Amino acid sequence: MGETYEAAGVSIEAGDDAVRRIGPLVKSTYRPEVLSSLGGFGGLFDVSNLGYDHPVLVSTTDGVGTKAVVASQMAKFDTIGLDLVAMCVDDLVCQGAQPLFFLDYVAIGKLVPEQIEQLVGGIAEGCRQAGCALIGGEMAEHPGVLEPGDFDLVGFAVGAVDRDRVITGEMVGAGDVLIGLPSPNLRSNGFSLARRVLFDVAGKSLDDPAYEGADHSLGAELLQPSVIYSPAIMAALEVGSIHTVAHVTGGGLAGNLERVLPDSADAQVDSSTWEVPRIFTEIQNLGNVAPAEMRTVFNMGLGMVLAVPPADVAAVMTALEAHGHRPAQIGEVVPGAGNVHVN
Repeated sequence: MGETYEAAGVSIEAGDDAVRRIGPLVKSTYRPEVLSSLGGFGGLFDVSNLGYDHPVLVSTTDGVGTKAVVASQMAKFDTIGLDLVAMCVDDLVCQGAQPLFFLDYVAIGKLVPEQIEQLVGGIAEGCRQAGCALIGGEMAEHPGVLEPGDFDLVGFAVGAVDRDRVITGEMVGAGDVLIGLPSPNLRSNGFSLARRVLFDVAGKSLDDPAYEGADHSLGAELLQPSVIYSPAIMAALEVGSIHTVAHVTGGGLAGNLERVLPDSADAQVDSSTWEVPRIFTEIQNLGNVAPAEMRTVFNMGLGMVLAVPPADVAAVMTALEAHGHRPAQIGEVVPGAGNVHVN
């Protein structure tokens, strides 16, 4: 008998089974604007009745980095898809864009339908939280390149915003109040350093307590899903002016806030105004990581930062709180040259 795709490590039957399993998950995210169904060559989304006067489409793409390695080691695949959605839609909202639809790409060593079902289940949950539709994706089996159980995720999101409501940062000025939204965990950033310190340097295992006195394991700590901030920020935009939004991911607070500041303004940040989650101090102490390195690699407890004019702070804070967040005033904008100062 001649060679087959199955013998090379790719199972078309398993792929078909996975598609059958994820069908209901995908449909659970659909919005009225979705015109296509799972299995076509492209996803269709009608933008004609969204209520925008001059709609501008905004697109983002991202992955989950080496957090995927932790999920593989724990054989727990049901939450990391939510991280993928968070990384993309929370970039969209920095321009004031409402997330509309999402596509995913899953590369996997050996396609196990139950594993794909869990991965896409997490993506679908993230889409439901963000209010966007999962309208397409791709599964790719890579035998010989990825080991069985190994995978990588990439996502692509599209949102829309009225042209005259695009957040550009041009309105940022001295006196604006900086509002931070807490992040209780690493989200999907800095995992290469975190894994090196926790496992290679400190010799910890995923089953160990996350830190002394913790009632949960290190694995559970590292796989906590990302907070999705976009619905709260969209609600805040309806009640107040927001001059700029920074998504705190790789590069840390200063690196990402600098991206959205004009050349005429600096950000003065008071680090005592929010709580740094214990996992960060654990990584810093175990790896003897310099404070500056920590602030560059990790979010250090903040997921998003907004610059808001003083008159709108109360309304914006109330809207954010109504969506379950605990916003804090973390500093202010002062005259400057586009720099961030964290004290």
